[in-house]
Amino acid sequence: MNKILDWLDSLLIHNSFQREVRRWFRDKGDSTLRLDYPLDTESIVLDVGGYKGDFTALIHEKFNCRVFVFEPVSVFYHICKKRFAGNAKITALNYGLSDTDEVSQVYIAQDSSSFYKRTSKASAEIAQLRNCATVFQELGLEKVDLMKINIEGGEYNLVRKLIDSNLIEKIKYLQIQFHNFVENSEEKRQNLRSQLTRTHIEMWNYEFVWESWQLKNI
Repeated sequence: MNKILDWLDSLLIHNSFQREVRRWFRDKGDSTLRLDYPLDTESIVLDVGGYKGDFTALIHEKFNCRVFVFEPVSVFYHICKKRFAGNAKITALNYGLSDTDEVSQVYIAQDSSSFYKRTSKASAEIAQLRNCATVFQELGLEKVDLMKINIEGGEYNLVRKLIDSNLIEKIKYLQIQFHNFVENSEEKRQNLRSQLTRTHIEMWNYEFVWESWQLKNI
C-alpha cells in the first residue's frame, strides 16, 4: 500500500509540474517575465548557472547592465568567456556558488549539468563550488539588482546560505528555478519560500519552473 501511495504522489507531482511547464510556455515566460525588471546601465546582475551565456546576453542587451556569470563546467565557462570577450561589463567566472567551498564531481548533460543528479549518458569532471559569502566579499557586492539561479539542485543550499548569512537583504530581485528531483524537494522549497517572505515579496510563481521575488521596501 505504501508503494502505491508513493507512486500516486509522484504521479501527482509530475502532472502538476507538466501543467506549470505548459503554463510557462503559454505565457511566453522566457521572453517576457524573465527579462521584466527595472534595471539600467548601473545595475548588477548575477547569472548563477550561466551555461552558454544566453540569459546574460539577453539581460545585458536589454539594459547594458554589469553581469557576473558563474559557470563551473569548463566547456561552458570557456564558451561564455569567448562569447563575452572584450565586453568589460560581463565577467565569466569558472566556479559555482553554494554554501561552502568544495571541489566535487559535476555530471555534464548540457543545460541539465549538475553536481546533484547523474544521468545515464552524462560524462563528469571535477569542478569548483565556492561559498557565496566569500564571493560577495571578494567581488565587493554591496547590492545586487538581480540574481538569477538555475543550478540543477544546488539552489537549496545556496538560497539557504543567502538567507542565513543575511546576504539575501542585498538582493533586490531573485529569480530561481527550483528542481523537483532533489529528495524532499517539496518540503525544502516551501521552507525556503517561507523564509523568503521575511525579506521579499513574491512577484510571480510557476512551481518548479521559475519564480521571482522582490525585496520589500525598495
